[in-house]
Amino acid sequence: MLKEFKEFALKGNMVDLAIGVIIGGAFGGLVNSMVEDILMPIIGLVTGGVDFSNLFIQLAGAPATTLAAAKEAGATLAYGNFITLLINFLIIAWVLFMVVKAMNKMKKAEPAPAPAAPPADVVLLGEIRDLLKK
Repeated sequence: MLKEFKEFALKGNMVDLAIGVIIGGAFGGLVNSMVEDILMPIIGLVTGGVDFSNLFIQLAGAPATTLAAAKEAGATLAYGNFITLLINFLIIAWVLFMVVKAMNKMKKAEPAPAPAAPPADVVLLGEIRDLLKK
């Protein structure tokens, strides 16, 4: 059983998958940082200083001015965080689309070369066969 597990765990596909998951985690952190530290401040500047992480609709409780206070007071829709995560998702999806597109372009198989012409003696034998049929 240990031998079977070792064969399963050391297959090339499993190692590739593990590397992909690790790189994906690092890539996710990179995208999160890019959105939170670079894009959202620019979007906030363009929209007049709106902080998306603090956007919410309070459904119950006493009115609050911050998201934390609103969550403490009762039911709250924190749609600003959703907007941030949506931007993260769109960036990751776009980058992955571009990677897959590039990989498909690189994989695009060249057309198969035309088969080589048959040797002269085979052509001659074919002509003789055709003449004998007549």
